[in-house]
Amino acid sequence: MVTIKSKKEIELMKEACKVAAVTHKAIEENIKPGITTWELDQIAEQTMIKLGAIPAEKNYPSGYDDVPNFPASTCMSINDEVIHGIPSKYRKLKEGDILSVDLVALKDGFNGDMARTYAVGKISKDAQRLIEVTKKAFFEGIKYAKKGNRIGDVSHAIGEYVRSQGYSVVREFQGHGIGRQMHEDPGIPNYGKAGKGIRLEPGMTLAIEPMVIQGKQDILELEDGWTIVTEDGSLSAHYENTILITEKEPEILTIL
Repeated sequence: MVTIKSKKEIELMKEACKVAAVTHKAIEENIKPGITTWELDQIAEQTMIKLGAIPAEKNYPSGYDDVPNFPASTCMSINDEVIHGIPSKYRKLKEGDILSVDLVALKDGFNGDMARTYAVGKISKDAQRLIEVTKKAFFEGIKYAKKGNRIGDVSHAIGEYVRSQGYSVVREFQGHGIGRQMHEDPGIPNYGKAGKGIRLEPGMTLAIEPMVIQGKQDILELEDGWTIVTEDGSLSAHYENTILITEKEPEILTIL
């Protein structure tokens, strides 16, 4: 069921989203060759806690008896890792890597969800273009995130833009509604047909998140039960914000 947030709930959503944005800024300021993804994860956790929130991804259930709950406060995915990479004390970032960071801050009962892909030092022109196209795909999508439009209008815009740039979108994972729960209805694919899906209404809060692959769209899940990688080893990027549907233009809640 899609939830329409009250004015009070929207204010609480904004606070959670602000924490997510401040946490991303703290991570970005510390990204450099030689730092481990575990160290960055600790910075994120401490920032959220200091701001009165908790990292909602920590201990998030896998849904499988043989796969443990997510062990960290953020998802940190390097290069060909699409999403759900597990931070590690043994993974040091290298010059030229790209790092996708996805995190959710839970504050006063509401969630703020945000993802970015960052450059580690100097990166290739191809990697930089991938990051830029992924970000642009989000903004192409939210042009249609308006009262009276449909979810499919957003999905179609994202998918068509990515395709026009010669890249692929991930089809097995998607954006989603968000609020008291990290994942709420509706699902928001990064491809689809315009004019399809539920109508957008003021008070809906949505996490829209293009996940873009430099090569073919096929993905694999690693043995840890969490990390998703590109099948062909090509780079992947991720860009996500939590937005609010209003009477006019959509409001991005996870940008400071």
